[in-house]
Amino acid sequence: MVPADQGGGVMRADLLTEPVEGLDEAMAAVDAFDRALVAGLLRPRPDQAAGLTELAHAVAATPLAARVAEAAGKAAAGAAGEDHFAALAAARTALLGSVHDALTNRLREAIGRPRAEETAPAPGGRQAVNLLAAARSWLSDLARAGWRGIDHDVVSASAQVVSAMLPDPALRRLAVLLDGFAAELAASCPGATLERVPVRRWGDLWSRAMLLTLPGAADVPATGTATGRLLPLGVDVHEHATAVQAQVHAVFEPADGAAPRLVRASVSAPKPDTVVGAGLWQLLRPHMSLLAAVGEGRSMDLVDMPVTAEGDVLWDDEHARPGEPADAFATARVALPTAADATTAPLDRHPARIAVPVFLEGYTVRKDDGALAFTLAGHPLAVDTDRVPAAGPLTPEAVAASGACIGLLRWDAGAFGVQPLAVETTVRRKAVAVHAGGWAGGTTDKTGVRAEKAATAAVTVLRERAGRLLRK
Repeated sequence: MVPADQGGGVMRADLLTEPVEGLDEAMAAVDAFDRALVAGLLRPRPDQAAGLTELAHAVAATPLAARVAEAAGKAAAGAAGEDHFAALAAARTALLGSVHDALTNRLREAIGRPRAEETAPAPGGRQAVNLLAAARSWLSDLARAGWRGIDHDVVSASAQVVSAMLPDPALRRLAVLLDGFAAELAASCPGATLERVPVRRWGDLWSRAMLLTLPGAADVPATGTATGRLLPLGVDVHEHATAVQAQVHAVFEPADGAAPRLVRASVSAPKPDTVVGAGLWQLLRPHMSLLAAVGEGRSMDLVDMPVTAEGDVLWDDEHARPGEPADAFATARVALPTAADATTAPLDRHPARIAVPVFLEGYTVRKDDGALAFTLAGHPLAVDTDRVPAAGPLTPEAVAASGACIGLLRWDAGAFGVQPLAVETTVRRKAVAVHAGGWAGGTTDKTGVRAEKAATAAVTVLRERAGRLLRK
């Protein structure tokens, strides 16, 4: 909820629990196509043909209708070519995009936040047609084999394509996706022995990669510059065994007095799997001064900072300097209600990518079988404490004892939920704010200090070993 006396209004929590018209039907068509990919489309069975037909029927009233109907017919007969697979991937992506749009529209209605302007088109760029065609050929072979039919010979065929793409910055986005997808498939070979197939996930990766092989789809998005004040709200940490990313969600107030808008600034770094918890910040801090500002509770003053039309700040420390103290909860109460949402690039319109900053207060906390929920105006909203990172002082216990929360509204498993980024709670009869990114700029907290020391030791040992190997 956003207090009405501070420029906002009461969030319509009831809208977050009401069904969205047409959503179930769209997801059913996506699931039907995904099931068809499991056994492969080289010699489709009748049930697979039915899944392809369901996908075609779902887009029958769109400009894709004729091409998808033809593609579904060819695929059902086992005669689909690369263009047909691309059309099927486009239909699947369009359906998920429609789900994304319906859900974000429902969120805007519930929150009452201004809508952003339409996304500017991306500029055209040079296309390495031969490499894109090679990638599309491999993805088509995957669709024919199906997830149950993959083996190391099928998967390893991507290696040459990826190696040729990686040196070209214009193709790196697709190359990284193909590389990660192939590694995941290789770890699951042979597909015939898999106990469980990640049907939705592999369908997502396949269709996204297939569309990125189309000329123009992977062009760098249009960018402009931003001058003004950046007010951080919180940090979302994404951790993998070999990589970590911190994404700072913030409100940007332009210096020219234009309306504020929501933006994101991200920093990523490779990491050894022995560096975990608070040690992650050591890998990220050298690449982004914004993390220090988040830890200190400060704003940042930007001058001609590159930013995409979708609200992604392409961080460069040369265009930023520390500003005045800025409390994230003051920003959430005063600036967030009037900030326009970021736009979404066409290929990023997927329900899994929904992450809308929101401020909640006046709720009660309910705990059932270890699962937390905030009750707002009598309506429960699930709280995803599994996304709370170990790299900060925020804990599920602090969330359960909170009275106000800055979080990201997400949609998962058919329902809206909130991922906490920061909470206000009471410790020893004193109101305190606890942030997931509270250790981003450094910490004197005993737990955080111990984790940082352990990470320093691990990195030092790894560097020494790497040095010995190089000398040999």
